[in-house]
Amino acid sequence: SFKMASDSPESLMTLCTDYCLRNLEGTLCYLLDNETLRLHPDIFLPSEICDKLVNEYVELVKTDSIFEPHESFFTLFSDPRSTRLARIHLREQIVQDQDLEAIRKQDLVELYLTNCEKLTAKSLQTLVSFSHTLISLSLFGCCNIFYEEENPGGCEDDCLVNPTRQVLVKDFTFEGFSRLRFLNLGRLIEGVNVETLLRPLASLAALDLSGIQLNDVGFLTQWKDSLVSLVLYNMDLSEEHIQVIAQLHKLRHLDISRDHLSSYYKFKLTRRVLNLFVENLVNLTSLDISGHTMLENCTIPSMEEKMGQTSIEPAKSSIAPFRGLKRPLQFLGLFETSLCRLTHIPAYKVSGDKNEEQVLNAIEAYTEHRPEITCRAINLLFDIARIERCSQLLRALQLVITALRCHKDDKNIQVTGSAALFYLTNSEYRMEQSVKLRRQVIQVVLNGMESYQEVTVQRNCCLTLCNFSIPEELEFQYRRVNELLLNILNQSRQDESIQRIAVHLCNALVCQVDNDHKEAVGKMGFVMTMLKLIQKKLADKTCDQVMEFSWSALWNITDETPDNCEMFLNYSGMKLFLECLKEFPEKQELHRNMLGLLGNVAEVKELRPQLMTSQFISVFSNLLESKADGIEVSYNACGVLSHIMFDGPEAWGICEPHREEVVKRMWAAIQSWDINSRRNINYRSFEPILRLLPQGISPVSQHWATWALYNLVSVYPDKYCPLLIKEGGIPLLKDMIKMASARQETKEMAR
Repeated sequence: SFKMASDSPESLMTLCTDYCLRNLEGTLCYLLDNETLRLHPDIFLPSEICDKLVNEYVELVKTDSIFEPHESFFTLFSDPRSTRLARIHLREQIVQDQDLEAIRKQDLVELYLTNCEKLTAKSLQTLVSFSHTLISLSLFGCCNIFYEEENPGGCEDDCLVNPTRQVLVKDFTFEGFSRLRFLNLGRLIEGVNVETLLRPLASLAALDLSGIQLNDVGFLTQWKDSLVSLVLYNMDLSEEHIQVIAQLHKLRHLDISRDHLSSYYKFKLTRRVLNLFVENLVNLTSLDISGHTMLENCTIPSMEEKMGQTSIEPAKSSIAPFRGLKRPLQFLGLFETSLCRLTHIPAYKVSGDKNEEQVLNAIEAYTEHRPEITCRAINLLFDIARIERCSQLLRALQLVITALRCHKDDKNIQVTGSAALFYLTNSEYRMEQSVKLRRQVIQVVLNGMESYQEVTVQRNCCLTLCNFSIPEELEFQYRRVNELLLNILNQSRQDESIQRIAVHLCNALVCQVDNDHKEAVGKMGFVMTMLKLIQKKLADKTCDQVMEFSWSALWNITDETPDNCEMFLNYSGMKLFLECLKEFPEKQELHRNMLGLLGNVAEVKELRPQLMTSQFISVFSNLLESKADGIEVSYNACGVLSHIMFDGPEAWGICEPHREEVVKRMWAAIQSWDINSRRNINYRSFEPILRLLPQGISPVSQHWATWALYNLVSVYPDKYCPLLIKEGGIPLLKDMIKMASARQETKEMAR
């Protein structure tokens, strides 16, 4: 059978790491003074495990809203004698100065700090303690790491107004970082002298200066014999820059791409510039020129271009300068350039906007550090998934999930990503998706709903959830999904379409689930929320899907769940029932849903006295004659009355209508129903019906119960015969046939 890559189970290492992080106290640690985490003294962990613990911790804090971060987590790794760290990747607000400080004794080889905006110049000093071992360092987007706080002198009052000023650190350099080879300074703040900062580094192999503006990059030539990778994304280029780049003869990867929407940009790429690169950078295997405008014609004449089979051979290249390449490039970035639409492109992987393959390559290449580009690429994927068919579905899904996880706080990515997910998870793609992958989709969708109250994200997320089998596929996040949906429904201002989808989802979630689930959701305020929605609709005099779904959801959540039935009564549910009946006399679906729910309430002995009023009994009796929705409304009304009759004449605490009169109307109703009626109802258990069999107090209740069983087992034998046997219905029926008080026609039916 076709097995998907993403369907293999997680490794034992991953499962253990995850378990330990979620249960630190019960596994690796104990709590000191009830607040500080401490490692058990007999624990010694190598870097393979410690790196994974730290990196996974960062992931969990970022992507799992239920996971609680620990103030003292990083102190667990303060002593290299018991825990070793080598390669760690920290991101965003999760990391503060004291966290890096806590691990300063570790011999780190690789340290990636991505968008860690809380780090200040204190952390620059901590970096020095890793200087003798560090090979790889990224400070991408750490916009405050070169700032320190300075206490201004002078009067007390002034200190109150401005307790700290941010001052740029000018004297830090990479002096002493003797092993540093790979450095990413992307989005470094203005004012730091890059040349002075880098000068002490003996032999740089890779340098990323994304988003930094430097008029003079001549200093790069000091590494012309070692630099193999250079990224100058969004740097304003000039002829001088090009001349310097052409001298870096060891380069294998060059990225001079730009975001063409970011700012006005004078520089245009020419045929001459590309020729210069091809001639001088003979080791080049990867080049990114995305977002550039091409000034003079870099392409070969179109007649020649269209000819022959698509080829990646440099000799046939549609881009003239690339005919000089010795071999095809591994990667060529042409996103948002005219060149990506050409026929013969001499590269194994191309990022662009021409087709699905190019778009997926773009999302893959730019997700981590360029959300602004990724967002536009995902938008293109959205169009492909919506209009055509995705041919690389699993890869597309995986990439969108990664982008949504990586940029949880980027609204644009959340909007386009959640929209793309809706089309990528719909039914035509269903077969190709593993359980694991579909769970990952659900996780990122819920993250989006949690982080954004914004209408588009909420709608996209709710719509995407509708592509799943509910409740089964959402069971593993049951509480969280319900909380989020109730949250949406409790907002004072609501978008109609979101409200409709959310109520539909709520209804589906409480249909066919265990009672403990229903009780839990009841405690979250589910009953109250639905009644509020009904109240609003009543006030507007509208009976729409929201109204019907809300009653249906109440019917489902009260099924064999007495606590929820009681809540329904306590929050004036009966008042709303009567008002809806009066306001919408013709709405059959609505009547069925409301009576189904009251059937559940009537099954609870302790609550039946509350139904025992002249007004309610008259209403139920009149509904016995209803022809709404086939027999459903009449059947449910008769069910409610059957349970009330079962409590005997002494429980009949009203003068009007008389008990005998109601009994007569019940017999007449049951005799009018077609025994072969197909049903709009779903029983998970016959227990509430079976309890009406072994009694002589109310023969009509006995008859209703027998009719119900007879109808269900004869119209749906495969489903209901096993249930009747399993729940001990056969001996109960046999005993009833022998009872003197039972009516002859009831016995016939039982037989």
